[in-house]
Amino acid sequence: MAPSTVFLEPDNLLTPKEKNKLRKPVVEKMRRDRINSSIEQLKLLLEKEFQRHQPNSKLEKADILEMTVSYLKQQSQLQMKRSFHKSSQFDFREGYSRCLQEAFHFLSLHKVRTETQTKLLSHFQK
Repeated sequence: MAPSTVFLEPDNLLTPKEKNKLRKPVVEKMRRDRINSSIEQLKLLLEKEFQRHQPNSKLEKADILEMTVSYLKQQSQLQMKRSFHKSSQFDFREGYSRCLQEAFHFLSLHKVRTETQTKLLSHFQK
């Protein structure tokens, strides 16, 4: 393709409006290229996931974006469930330890027979 004579003109001959008019298609193409590149990267990153849902089908860009959003939501929910489960386990252990400390403290303050004390502590250890 031959160079355009518009680009060969000195910049000072073009008005700012004309410069923007010339620049706009180039900027728009660069923006579309970035979008397309990112969509292609998503497709490659989540290729296995896409194959599970729609094997042997050509995905449109909108399909790739929708499936990516769905996948990320699913992963986010799984992560929240895992962290809640870990949190509740931690809370249980924390509460149990606190209860055990209170029981030890109680037993040490009151003169409970050592045999009973030993059985109780053995029971807590289980």
